Amino acid sequence: MRRRQDLDTRIGGILKIEQSVSDNRDLIEMGEAEGDQSIVTEAEKSINALKTDISKVEMDALLSGEADSNDSYLQINAGAGGTESQDWASMLMRMYVRWANQNKYKVEVLDQHDGEEAGIKSCTLQIKGHNAYGKLKTESGVHRLVRISPYDSNARRHTSFCSAWAYPVVDDNIEIEIVESDLKIDTYRSSGAGGQHVNTTDSAVRITHVPTNIIVACQAERSQHKNRATAMKMLKARLYELELQKKQEKVDAANAKKTEIGWGHQIRSYVLQPYQLVKDLRTGHTSTNPSAVLDGDVEDFIQASLAQRIHGGGPDGVEDID
Repeated sequence: MRRRQDLDTRIGGILKIEQSVSDNRDLIEMGEAEGDQSIVTEAEKSINALKTDISKVEMDALLSGEADSNDSYLQINAGAGGTESQDWASMLMRMYVRWANQNKYKVEVLDQHDGEEAGIKSCTLQIKGHNAYGKLKTESGVHRLVRISPYDSNARRHTSFCSAWAYPVVDDNIEIEIVESDLKIDTYRSSGAGGQHVNTTDSAVRITHVPTNIIVACQAERSQHKNRATAMKMLKARLYELELQKKQEKVDAANAKKTEIGWGHQIRSYVLQPYQLVKDLRTGHTSTNPSAVLDGDVEDFIQASLAQRIHGGGPDGVEDID
């Protein structure tokens, strides 16, 4: 029923645009026949106003993958570089939380490991809303930050790396076989905020799927049983995403979602000094307002990446930013 409703909405949007174009075309012909320029001008304005509706329909068309309409998990990991990259990881987490809020998505922090001095070492978010995964899948990759470090007493310029990785939340209707003997399950005490009882028991759960070396963790609940159930859902989602990735790699052998967090693997650069620029290295899309991007204004980057997946193209031999 959800799939049918989604299709009805998409088709209805296209039919509405077609009808509006047809009606206004008739008005233009009538205005020209009667010599009434005001009718022609008004109809032309109405047609131009359809651009926003057409952009929305195009975005919906780009989000037509098998799991695009699902909720999404988003995992962020700091790269090498200690406090610098951990602070960058917390900035990325804030960026995606703000993006989610702007899109009226709900966000739940399932797992978070704070850095020793500042920032976070890693986190896993669950972002709930229609097409959450379809949009966030384009954000999977390494993100690079260039800035004057606030942690360097000599005010030198630093480069930091973090990875973001999105994978879809799957429901119980999707059957994924997991052999119990393939799992390594560890428990530990939760860290970070969570109330007076959060650190008193080994309630956090980490599950390793030995054949694929996939690791998931959850510490959102006080109950070890609940955290284990959530971690198992995350593992199923990761295994499902792995199968989707294999299908995608058959279409595009160059598409590798999980890469080393470092030079040569970044998808986007965020430069705060010596100039202001955010550049997507896959599509060439840029913004000269990094503050807005880091406040969650990433929708244009997402749309450009989606369009490239459908239409192909993009910059050839894109060079890195100094």
